[in-house]
Amino acid sequence: MTTSALETSTVAEIAESILDEVEKAVVGKRASLRLILMALLANGHVLIEDLPGLAKTLLARSFATVADMEFSRVQFTPDLMPMDITGSMVLNPATSKPEFRPGPVFTNLLLADEINRAPAKTQASLLEAMQERQVTADGVSRRLGPPFLVIATQNPIEYEGTYPLPEAQVDRFLARVRLGYPDRDSEWTILENRARRRSDEVELDTVVDRSTVLAMQEAVESVHVAESVGKYIIDLVSATRSSGRVRVGASPRGSLAVMKLARASAALSGREFVIPDDVQDVAIAGLSHRIIMRPEYWAQEFTEERVIEEILEQAETPPSLPNELMP
Repeated sequence: MTTSALETSTVAEIAESILDEVEKAVVGKRASLRLILMALLANGHVLIEDLPGLAKTLLARSFATVADMEFSRVQFTPDLMPMDITGSMVLNPATSKPEFRPGPVFTNLLLADEINRAPAKTQASLLEAMQERQVTADGVSRRLGPPFLVIATQNPIEYEGTYPLPEAQVDRFLARVRLGYPDRDSEWTILENRARRRSDEVELDTVVDRSTVLAMQEAVESVHVAESVGKYIIDLVSATRSSGRVRVGASPRGSLAVMKLARASAALSGREFVIPDDVQDVAIAGLSHRIIMRPEYWAQEFTEERVIEEILEQAETPPSLPNELMP
């Protein structure tokens, strides 16, 4: 399929097929999978912050398989060098000339596993790739073929031997998602499926090709955002800056992130315009990692997610149907 525009109803149908297939591997996490798919279709990167053993690696690999994308996994460690990610110039023995050997970043979907275990210089080597979709080595910039998406993981409780992500890099992730433990029935389904397969490997079918993913991204870009909804997003983001619980609020990049995710939410619902429900559905994923709490609230275990929930509860919600679309 070419990258010609798709109808949002078609995007919604394809998205459901993708989620159905991925959920064969990652059981009982439909809402989280939907958020991650929204971010991917909004051409953004995802930070998954959760405990070990909750299928973060399996999730990333499953999306790559189902969407027929090239997949690379980098295990971040304290001795990982920037060139181990981006690639480097090496001497070709056959020609006695230096040539560029691409690193694992030259892919469609990159899993940066335990990204906070590498030092800041190595973490920063991803910044250009994530923001500019290119890699510069030896003075030459090389474009990364679309789609290029990063799913990074980090353990939220184990900090020994880690290097916390700088705020500038955290801000480059369109969404932060937390999977959490499966419920009792879902965990039994995991066990039951494993016993039936007689193998740890989960075989998934390819649902779409890369060109269809690009077409879906293009369709998301065409979703309408009314002025009233846009200003609602701005009001939510502005409230993070004035909250007494927050030391540093979200920047305009946060407003853009919520708009992009809300567009994807509308497309996955088969709509050609964003409604306030879309904004509310994605606000926590799009904003919670962009704010810094005041220290006195750390001891109270008052989370960034709870701040966004409070702001959503207090904000005035605009009409669901934009004025320009009313009969």
